[in-house]
Formats: sequence, structure tokens, C-alpha cells
Amino acid sequence: MSYKHQVAEKIADALAQQGVENYPKETVYGMLETPPNPAMGDIAFPCFQLAKALRKAPPMIAAELAEKISGDPLRESTAVGPYINFFLDQAAVAKQVIGTILAQGSAYGDSHIGQGRKVPIDLSSPNIAKPFSMGHLRSTVIGNAIANIMEKQGYQPVRINHLGDWGTQFGKLIVAYRLWGDEAKVKAEPIKELLTLYVRFHDEAKDNPSLEDQGREWFKKLEDGDEEALHLWKWFRDESLKEFMKIYDLMNVSFDSTNGEAFYNDKMDRVVTLLEEKGLLTESDGALVVSLDEYDMPPSLIKKSDGATLYATRDLAAALYRHESYDFAKAVYVVGNEQRLHFQQLYKVLEKMGYAWARDMHHVPFGMMLKDGKKMSTRKGKVVLLEEVLSQAIADVQKVIEEKNPSLANKEEVARQVGVGAVIFHDLKNYRLNDINFSLEEMLTFEGETGPYVQYTHARACSLLRRGNFQPASAPLAEGALDSKEAWAVITLLNGFPEVIERAADNFDPSQIGKYVIDLAQSFNKFYANVRILAEEEDIKASRLQLVAAVVAVLKEGLRLLGLAAPEEM
Repeated sequence: MSYKHQVAEKIADALAQQGVENYPKETVYGMLETPPNPAMGDIAFPCFQLAKALRKAPPMIAAELAEKISGDPLRESTAVGPYINFFLDQAAVAKQVIGTILAQGSAYGDSHIGQGRKVPIDLSSPNIAKPFSMGHLRSTVIGNAIANIMEKQGYQPVRINHLGDWGTQFGKLIVAYRLWGDEAKVKAEPIKELLTLYVRFHDEAKDNPSLEDQGREWFKKLEDGDEEALHLWKWFRDESLKEFMKIYDLMNVSFDSTNGEAFYNDKMDRVVTLLEEKGLLTESDGALVVSLDEYDMPPSLIKKSDGATLYATRDLAAALYRHESYDFAKAVYVVGNEQRLHFQQLYKVLEKMGYAWARDMHHVPFGMMLKDGKKMSTRKGKVVLLEEVLSQAIADVQKVIEEKNPSLANKEEVARQVGVGAVIFHDLKNYRLNDINFSLEEMLTFEGETGPYVQYTHARACSLLRRGNFQPASAPLAEGALDSKEAWAVITLLNGFPEVIERAADNFDPSQIGKYVIDLAQSFNKFYANVRILAEEEDIKASRLQLVAAVVAVLKEGLRLLGLAAPEEM
């Protein structure tokens, strides 16, 4: 139990003794604040809400309650106006926090709340035959981090790459290949050549609208199983996946399933039949829809007037398949913010079909990746390729290593870890709904709120442990070794790591951990700059190195949850 939970329990007990109802430990915990200035205390409790129940002024309530709350882990409880400020027993807290982290290592912050239940996570999902652009980065790294966080909470994540491998665009690509394609060029550089053909199709279609009709015709042939269309489609898909896997391997992202849109082709008739049986389908201009008027939403289009099925039909089939396959605790879709209405409609249709588990499905939206403040567009050829960005990031880090530390072991591996990590961290330190402007220069700086800064801090701390010949089975903390305000700031942050993971999981928000590791790195660097760690008496040095070792363990685990490596030397 964290110290905030212990304090919340003491406050709840004191209120219960005064006959105040509706303030259990969980409610009190949610009211606790962190004072803006550490000199004011470690935890604060505002008493405004209690005025009505106790029929007293908040300052009076604070003064009376403060006298009733004491004992471990508190050193002092003080009323300041309408607040009670709590000061923790720093020596006892330091011993408990550091001891726990060193004993548990990477398991610190683990939870069993998930009880091993499965959580399918729909992430990445690029379109085949198109390049893996910076625009696809967000779903990939946000989804992978959420999977890591859910696993930390005791769930069993199922990473699903729902590939965009079906739709009219493949009819267009087949037309483009038949008109202008060169087999040798496609084999040599599949994604680059297929993108060139795709962009050319849209350029030519401006002056020749009949190309759009041809594209639709060839997609219909594909749907009907035409041999040539299927052969080309499968070739485009296989070549694309090979290229994608190079990028996934570079980012250390793997999948449990690559069932894309095409996988559900034979599963959609069942959805239409179920909707008919439940009396949910109505006709609208020749198309079949599910009305969502009662939710003030447009109808969900299930089948076009020409009989073609749509995204909604396919996603309903996918939802049924996933529930039947995984019996999930929750299902997560990491898909851009522009699809918000689509998922709202999807869940409401499932609810109308009588599936209570639809309430356990979560759309996790995110903002756009911008270039010079504008959205990237594959169709217009205005795209920044992720593979090129990762390669450039790695090359730039290699240059820095050659300049600063040319004798570093495993230079290539460290350059990959730092270069790729910089790109991932630049995304995940931001709240996912915010748009992000692409800037390689900003990503790669070793100062400020960046991945390289956090990784370098971890490496610096590892260096301290090596130089100090740190032994894990250290003696108890020496009196006064960690009395500084800098040490206490680090200990307070370390103590809060499990709660940060919990918040990140509850809100599907990896940026909670991104911000946390930045704060911990900054706090540790202040400790490093202001407190002598190695040049001290042996017991003092050993105690301070225990704190350093705890920082190493938590930084490494925080970075791992985000999908980053933590090099021990840089």
C-alpha cells in the first residue's frame, strides 16, 4: 500500500469516528493533493467538501482533524487554513521504498488486477502497398506501450495488426500496375514503386475520371475471386508485409495476429443475418442501415445499394470474432481521432444487438502527426517515411557516439536503441490526443524532455554503480545519508511509480509514464549535481548508491513500458 493510501485510510477512519458518511478511503484518496511547495508538506487534504456534513468552517474542520491523525508513516500533521498538510517520516519512507524496489526489481509496480484475462489491442494497421509513414507511427507506439502497461497490470495483451488489405484502393492499384507497372521495379523496391503507381493513378484520374470507374470494376473482380486480381493483390500484400516487418523489428514491436480486413470477408454475411434476425436493419435509398436516432447519431451503413459491405460490417464481424476467440476483459482500438464517430456507432450497434460486452470496448483516439503544421498525405505523395526517419536517427546518434565516446562497446546497437528510442519517446511524452509536429532535430537532442536525455541519465546512474562497486545486498541505510531535499524529491517520485502505471492503464495514456521518467531523470540529475555520492564514508556511499540503484531499476522499467531500451553505457 502506498503512503498516500495509508494517509487516506487514516483520514477516512478519523471522519468515520466523527460520524461523517460517504467518505471511504477511496473517496478520500481521490481528494488528496500534492502541495505546490515541498516545504508545505508531502500530502495535503482540503476540507472544503466537509463543511456541509460537519456544519463547520473548513479551517476549523482542518484544525480538529489534524489533531486526530498521527502515527506511521506520518511525522507531523498540520492545519493551514482549510487544508491539512501531512509530513512523512522521510527516513522510514526511504528505507521502505528503496528496499521494496531493490527486492522487486522490474516487478516493482506490478499488479494482478487483470487476473490474466485477455485484452485484444488493435494497433498499427497500415495499408498494404503503401509506405509505412510517420503517420503510422502513432498507432504503433501508443498501442505497443498500452499493451506493455496492460501486461504490467496483470492482463494478457493480444497485439493485433489489423492490416488495411482490402478496399477500392486495391482496384485502383491493380489498374495502375496493369497500365504502367514494371514487375522488375516492384520486386526491387516494392513499397516505393507501388506508392509511385498509387500517386500517378490519382494524378491521371484528375484528367481521366474513367480511371476511377476502372478501379471500382477491378475491386469488384477482386471481391468475386478473379484469378489475376487475386494474384496481384496477394503479391502486393506479401511484399508489403516483408517491408513492414523490417520496421517493426527495428522498433522491437511484434504481433500476435496480422489478420487484416480481408480476413473478415467470409464472416460478414453472418453479421448481416444476425442484424436481420434481430430486426435492426432498415432500408435507406437502397442501402441497408441500422438506425441510431435514439443516440442522436447518423445511421450505421451496413450494406451499400450495390450489395457491397463496409467498414462497419467488417468491424462488427471483427468484434464478434475477437470476443468469441479471446473472451476479452476489454478490447482496445488505437485508431486516429477522426474515426471517433465510427467507433461510437460500432459500439451502439453491438449494444442494440444485445451484447453487453460492447461496454468493454474502448476506442483510444490520437491526434495527427504533422509536417510543417500540415497533415501528411499518401495520396498527394506528401509523406515522411518512417524507415528513413529511423535510419537517419540512428546515423545521427552514431555520429555523436564517434565524437563523444568512440571506444564505446556495441556502438551500433546503442545507436539503434537511442535513435529509435528518440523517435518513439517524442511521440509518447505527449498526450495522445495532441497533434505532434515532426522534428528529427527536436527528437534527438540529449538535453530537455527527450528519450536520449532519459536514456543518458540511466546510463550515468549505471556508471555510478560500476564506479562505486555497488553490491545489491547492501547494509541498512546510514543515518543522514539521504536527508537532503534532492534525495527526498527522488524518493517521493520512486514511491509514486505504481500509481503512475495505474493512471496510465486506466486512461490508456502512455504519456503519464513518459512525463514520469522525465521528472525522475531531472530529479535524479539534481541529486547527482548537489550531493556527493562516491567521495564519502563507506556507509554513506553505500546508502546513496542504493538510491541510485533504485533509480536505475525504475527508469529502465519505465522506458521498457514505453517500448524503449535502457543502455547501460552511452
